[in-house]
Amino acid sequence: MSDETHAGPPDPEPRGRLGGDVPAEASITRRLLLMTVPALLVGIGSALSLIVLDLLAEGLDSVLWEAIPAAGGFDPYTGWWVIVVLTAAGLATGLLVRFMPGHAGPDPATESFFPHPERLSTLPGIALAAVITLATGVSLGPEGPIIAINVAVAAWIFTKFLPAVPTKLVILMVVTGTFGALFGSPVGAALLATTVAATVASKELLWDRLFLPLASAASGSLVMMLLSDHTLAIDLPSYTPNVLLDLGIALAVCGVGIGVGAIMLWAFPHLHRIFHRWRNPILPLTVGGLLLGVLGAIGGEVTMFKGLEQMQQLAQEADDLSAGQVAIIVLIKVTALLIAAAAGFRGGRVFPTVFIGAAIGILAYALFPGTPLPVAVAAGVLGVCLIVVRDGWLSLFIAAVVAGDPAILPILCMVVLPGWLVVARLREMRVTAPEGGGAAVDAPRA
Repeated sequence: MSDETHAGPPDPEPRGRLGGDVPAEASITRRLLLMTVPALLVGIGSALSLIVLDLLAEGLDSVLWEAIPAAGGFDPYTGWWVIVVLTAAGLATGLLVRFMPGHAGPDPATESFFPHPERLSTLPGIALAAVITLATGVSLGPEGPIIAINVAVAAWIFTKFLPAVPTKLVILMVVTGTFGALFGSPVGAALLATTVAATVASKELLWDRLFLPLASAASGSLVMMLLSDHTLAIDLPSYTPNVLLDLGIALAVCGVGIGVGAIMLWAFPHLHRIFHRWRNPILPLTVGGLLLGVLGAIGGEVTMFKGLEQMQQLAQEADDLSAGQVAIIVLIKVTALLIAAAAGFRGGRVFPTVFIGAAIGILAYALFPGTPLPVAVAAGVLGVCLIVVRDGWLSLFIAAVVAGDPAILPILCMVVLPGWLVVARLREMRVTAPEGGGAAVDAPRA
């Protein structure tokens, strides 16, 4: 990711082993020990808030997709009901963005993983809009809204009770704690923090800088292990390495994933301009919801929602799906993600991106049945995530976790290198809002 995407910790004082200052080393150790409990609490709080958000979304989900269809005696995913639910979701989100304090937070298309703290009065609107997104089948995940909520709450608490702690450090701990909870593992969050640390010139030891973010990530992931069973890993056939052949397959599938991601990258700002021609968000979000409803009616449940359960379903049915069917699923999911993100639904793009990558791998398997499915799925996820997430470490971690087999990791480490060279100079999948309103395309990176 670019430097502006990361909100790293404050520039530390040049202390530590390189300076040979024993008292300075002792003071750093003391500081880390004093901050350990707050860091652990940040991770725990981040995980608990994610669980609460998920429970609220599951409650509304059960009403919309179970209780009402059962009472009415119709299939919950019949076309007309899908269109009604998602159109209503767009209208409800538009009303929240228009009338709630803080307009349900900033446009997610303009946000990075490291947002500035919002006012507390904005958080109810963000939470309600996120619940609507997660429960109604919009193709977005929870990461954007839950990070915004957690950052705002943590920043307020630290300002009140620990004002000496820099806000940038608070944001970094919150983001790593939340990602630890989202992934059920602290490793991805730690790798993200490593990327942040690499952008900060410092003589402080790397692990001193990673200590607090990793503590937050670890506590967040442990809470999810205790209280939740969600996972990124999908059930795939066992993998028997054929290294050179599999490396070639992975390079090809990753290239396809990067190509699909590049199309998304090109289309995203253009769709964003179309949906944001109107200053009133109610009409574009309602239209966006209608379009998502039509796509859901065509593609079915597998193309809806954030995509984790649907990714499992798709992998289980890989042997029964034709290449044409999988290609249609990929096309619909890509279109749904672009519309949902461009129209202004409150949600994140990581989880549907992972679904798209896995579906690309399954498409390769359907086209060439001898393709090892774990390699194809992992390479597809890696390719698309490199474009959308724009972080090599995090993309590599997600791809490895989805495949669930450490034997694939050396192949992915080779594939990520040329993949990174292809994507590194492209602009990020974000837009910027200029002074005076409206949206403009984020300029390509140098």
